[in-house]
Amino acid sequence: MNERLLELAHKRGRLSAKIQAQREALARDSWPLATTLGAADTGAQGLRWLREHPGTVGAGLAFSFILRPRRVFRWLRRGYFGWKTYVALRQRLNDLSQRSRG
Repeated sequence: MNERLLELAHKRGRLSAKIQAQREALARDSWPLATTLGAADTGAQGLRWLREHPGTVGAGLAFSFILRPRRVFRWLRRGYFGWKTYVALRQRLNDLSQRSRG
């Protein structure tokens, strides 16, 4: 009985060491993904802040519009065309994915 417990303890030790090595390898090899996801989280937090503070955004736009109306119109036009491009691409990707499903 004592020999069996000793064997199980050794096996548990080997498995724990293997698990720790796998965790370290995963952490080492997944840093690009962690960096990308961190940037995505930062962007999502920025969008959330914009959504939660529309008055501040509106005041900033109004102030910019008063100081430099041409620049604001230029950026609004760029934003509009960027949005339309995004919507069109998203629609095409949805159409392609629906066709591939059959």
